[in-house]
Amino acid sequence: MTYINLAKSYMKKAITRLKALDLFFKEGDYSDVVREAQEIVELSQKAILRYVGIDPPKWHDVGGIILEHADKFPEGLHKELEEIARISKWLRKERELAFYGDIDFIPTEEYTEKDALKAMNGAKKVVDVALRIIQP
Repeated sequence: MTYINLAKSYMKKAITRLKALDLFFKEGDYSDVVREAQEIVELSQKAILRYVGIDPPKWHDVGGIILEHADKFPEGLHKELEEIARISKWLRKERELAFYGDIDFIPTEEYTEKDALKAMNGAKKVVDVALRIIQP
């Protein structure tokens, strides 16, 4: 399998997960919106890296690696690369709490509609940027 085929596969998964965000949001399941948004961002960013021939590491936030290799991407996207790196960093911090919570943090009680909207918009932004880099 080529890097390009794998990148496209990641994007297919990310786009499908975007559809799931709407269901979670309509159900008021804001913590799962945040968790799934993180996975969408991770898949999309790893797709971006694979598309340009970089084997991404096995950690969740690869925004910094994208910024390190910004020269591999169209110059017009550089500001957006910074934005998607910020989105990734925020969602990475929320990843475990959104899914597992903690003794003093119940995810279904802590995450709000505002949090979910921020996560959804971030995921949509990252997918949009990825699709402009990865030719369908």
